[in-house]
Amino acid sequence: MSFSQLSAFLQSLTEPHLLFDAEYRIISVNPAFRKYCNSQSSVIGKTCYEVSHGYDLPCDRSGESCPLKKSLESGKTEHVLHMHNTPEGEEYVSIALTPIKNSQADIIGFVEKINPLKTVRRLPSGQLKGISEPFQEMMRLLDKAASSDIAVLIEGETGTGKNAVAQYLHQSGKRCAAPFATVDCPSLTDSQFETLFFGQKSPDRTARNAKAKGILDTVNGGTLFLNNVSGLSPYLQARVASLLETNIYSHADTINTQKTDIRIIASSSDHLQKQVEQGLFREDLYYRLNRFPITLPALRDRPEDIPFLSQIFLKHFSNDVPPTLSDEASYALQTYTYPGNIRELKAIIERACLLCDDGTIKPEHLRLPDMAETGQTLENILIPPDSDNQLLAHFKGSRKNLAEQLGISERTLYRKLAKLKENPSV
Repeated sequence: MSFSQLSAFLQSLTEPHLLFDAEYRIISVNPAFRKYCNSQSSVIGKTCYEVSHGYDLPCDRSGESCPLKKSLESGKTEHVLHMHNTPEGEEYVSIALTPIKNSQADIIGFVEKINPLKTVRRLPSGQLKGISEPFQEMMRLLDKAASSDIAVLIEGETGTGKNAVAQYLHQSGKRCAAPFATVDCPSLTDSQFETLFFGQKSPDRTARNAKAKGILDTVNGGTLFLNNVSGLSPYLQARVASLLETNIYSHADTINTQKTDIRIIASSSDHLQKQVEQGLFREDLYYRLNRFPITLPALRDRPEDIPFLSQIFLKHFSNDVPPTLSDEASYALQTYTYPGNIRELKAIIERACLLCDDGTIKPEHLRLPDMAETGQTLENILIPPDSDNQLLAHFKGSRKNLAEQLGISERTLYRKLAKLKENPSV
């Protein structure tokens, strides 16, 4: 099939599609893409990374994964999650990139299908935002889990966004129009369980057989999020395991049973499998919850996302023009370890916005616990020897100038700085 024939075929498809050559240049787009992009000028002849991201370089040279490069290497369709610029702002999209081959099996172009993930927009500021590969891999798993009713166990350190992930799974699934409820397991006592889950008799004696509904009634058809499920007592672990096994329950003070239709999502900051091995968590309950495990990456394992999230929080905490980060402050944020993860970064930025008086956030405004111990600034950076452009230790320019001299993006520079801090001997 020729490019012209393929282009004609794409015009009839309802999802956004574009056709481009092996040099990233767009050959054709369909009406759905034009509506999605809403560009005031033609995108034909422009590169895909320029139109979708505003980049000057391909995605893999700008700190993100590139499906075109992956497809060139594999010769197969590649799937990635990207953040695109749209008229409504930045939004996550699921991309399927399929190579086009000639009669000699050489790749001569690509067809890209775009599926916008609108749900992420409805989450709180800074939640489920990122561009790093660990974050994108997590989002790919979430996209798979959201299409099913399978029980999901979300594990991750404190502050990694487990609540936001649970909300995303609910809002992205077929139960999105039904209720979503969260149970904070550590605060739930044995005596509270019966009332919370199954309801209780109404104190109003004038209403015969009246009873207050339990959560299994109010959330029926929706999603129940068991937050910090490792905090359940042994008794409650047994009660929840029995409920998940039978999907049948009875109201307080009655013998009539009802069948429940609820999707279960659970989270834990502890490693539940280790809890099982230590005899602290029921094995049968663990396997019922762990049908689709998702581990959230710590913020220190996704350093490319730190400047990205910082800008989101700066805008969130500013009524007017957000303050800017000095190069030293940016470097300090990039190399800090964040034991509290995203929640801690958000608190650091909020505090810095209050302490900053002149529109520029400096390291002293951040008040990071380990800044005095490290004593590192942008001026004493040594670029690893694998760089084509080794610089002297005392670079005097800005982060942007340093990236330009190295021939890399600022995001890639951030990764290099983080690796250098982890292994100063390189």
